[in-house]
Amino acid sequence: MPNSPSDPARSSSGGSSGGSSGAPCDASEAASGGARRVVMRRKGPMLVEGPVEVELEDGSVVSSDRFQVALCTCRRSRRYPWCDTSHRDRA
Repeated sequence: MPNSPSDPARSSSGGSSGGSSGAPCDASEAASGGARRVVMRRKGPMLVEGPVEVELEDGSVVSSDRFQVALCTCRRSRRYPWCDTSHRDRA
């Protein structure tokens, strides 16, 4: 899959990456050169400049080191939280 994490073993459970939740800019962003760009689309995934770590509702954390990832916003993806284009209308 184009938006799958490159190494499934990098997924872990039990917490966030240590940054303060909801803060506009934390130390890790400043060290990496600035804020991440997030692109929202009305019909489609949320595009996020990578690498990223995503904390799921159950507290587990999945990561991807790709330069850009597509995060599913419709929850139809079989590879949630990564978008697999399941949101597209099928003919």
